[in-house]
Amino acid sequence: MARKDNKGRNLRTGESQRSDGRYMYRYKDEITGKRITIYDMDLASLREQEKKVNKDMDDQLITDTSVKKLTVNGLFERYMATTNIRERTKKNYIGMWNHRVRNTLGNIRVVDFKTSHVRTFFSQLSDEHSTIKGFYAMLNPSFEMAVADEIIRKNPVTGTLGDYGAPAKEKEALTLEQQEKLLKFVENSKVYKPHLPMMQIMFGACLRVSETIGLTWSDVDMKNREIHVGGQLVYYEGDEGYCFHDSETKTDAGIRTIPMTQTVYDAFRKQKELNLMLGLQSNVEIGGRSGFIFNTKHGRPIMPAGVNSFLKNIVNAYNKKETALAAQENREPELMPHISAHTLRHTGCTRLGENNVNPKVMQYVMGHSDAKITMNVYNHIAEMSHVENEMSKMNLPDAVPAVV
Repeated sequence: MARKDNKGRNLRTGESQRSDGRYMYRYKDEITGKRITIYDMDLASLREQEKKVNKDMDDQLITDTSVKKLTVNGLFERYMATTNIRERTKKNYIGMWNHRVRNTLGNIRVVDFKTSHVRTFFSQLSDEHSTIKGFYAMLNPSFEMAVADEIIRKNPVTGTLGDYGAPAKEKEALTLEQQEKLLKFVENSKVYKPHLPMMQIMFGACLRVSETIGLTWSDVDMKNREIHVGGQLVYYEGDEGYCFHDSETKTDAGIRTIPMTQTVYDAFRKQKELNLMLGLQSNVEIGGRSGFIFNTKHGRPIMPAGVNSFLKNIVNAYNKKETALAAQENREPELMPHISAHTLRHTGCTRLGENNVNPKVMQYVMGHSDAKITMNVYNHIAEMSHVENEMSKMNLPDAVPAVV
């Protein structure tokens, strides 16, 4: 005989009505094996919940209410505890999360999280493309884990990066002429000349900015003319706030010994003389390392932002002078493009390719773990050389009559 509620309506299997009038539905989660109960004061509303539960179970999703209460914060913490990423990256992620997400998106339940939530969040950061990509790198794999754990059907974050992530512009190297003009300008500048050795070393050794500012004099073997790259200095928020941290290289391939060219060797000698003359001596120890080569007047390593700042100022000064000179000579100015520390490294790599250095050697010098990265530069140079050679065939002698 079918059970009925206090209004005489038939109750289905698993349904019942309590003495206080509340309706109850009990079932067994097919994945976890737990007995679960849901309640509602209205039978129709209870049955809407039952439909959702049955659909979730049909889709092999966990219906345990404790799992359903999992917040985005809790999901991110699970991801951080299980993912295999470098400690520096993990600390940086946690710092970003606590600053921007913990008290906003972080409090939303995973099962309630929608694509619109993340799109709105990204739109609020629309001018911070690299930051958006960082948050995407945290949110997307976290929700992929929720899908894999059968908590949700699909990842609401996938595909939301779109234009917010502003695809990185194609990296452009300086031409040889631009490089020579820029270095000549710096060499002749009373204001910017102290930066010349560092720029020559970054150009000539193809170093990352974090590797450059992390160099100590013990990493430089002047006798054998070698640079031993075994780590880098990174600046991020840790337990003591934002500060420098000694870190391993970006990849295992980053550990390398780079032979010095004569220009690089001379640049290190000039930097040592400059440090003595200007009193730019390192007075700090970071991660057990000391004797840093490139320092501020306060004896601390130069920050990456500081390097990019002086490069920006150098280009602005160069272009101001070139614009004035072009006006005097009644010609169009040949302006220098804006550059960053990475431009110096990329330009150095380009010079290697232009001089037909073996791609495997280029990969080693650059510290690339993936040969594709190196080959993208090498193939671009080879392609442009081929195009120039082919187009040169169009330079026919003036004596050859045009074909009518």
